[in-house]
Amino acid sequence: MTLIIAAELPDWLAALPAVNASLNGLATVLLVIGFWLIRQGKRDAHRNVMLSAFGVSIAFLVCYVAYHAGLNHYTGEHGKGFTGTGTVRVAYFVILISHVLLAAVVPFLAIITIYRGLKADWVRHKKIARVTFPIWLYVSVTGVVIYVMLYHLPLE
Repeated sequence: MTLIIAAELPDWLAALPAVNASLNGLATVLLVIGFWLIRQGKRDAHRNVMLSAFGVSIAFLVCYVAYHAGLNHYTGEHGKGFTGTGTVRVAYFVILISHVLLAAVVPFLAIITIYRGLKADWVRHKKIARVTFPIWLYVSVTGVVIYVMLYHLPLE
């Protein structure tokens, strides 16, 4: 099989990093709105927004896996390498490593949190939500930061 250079990626595949960043950004907005709604005592609206945030995060995961599988198929590469040097490179990898490690636990935390909320187990829901929310928010925000650093940061 002949490797295709990145410029020859199908348009739908080349667009996925921006789609992924947009989905992360939307998840961030929904998480903040959900937090605000529960602080206002609007439990039903909170539930709906948080379920939407979970749905957006699932859509992100599907697009993320599709992008990396497609990139590997067309180029033989597993991802885009970061080309920055010095302090920005260290910052990028600190953000990336913390993002990846925390992203691995978000689905489990979110599912437990959602389950307890849907079962009206308010005490246990609130207890785990206090852990889940900041981690999920961090992962969503740093997903956008990683995208900007990887695709739009001027390094020259």
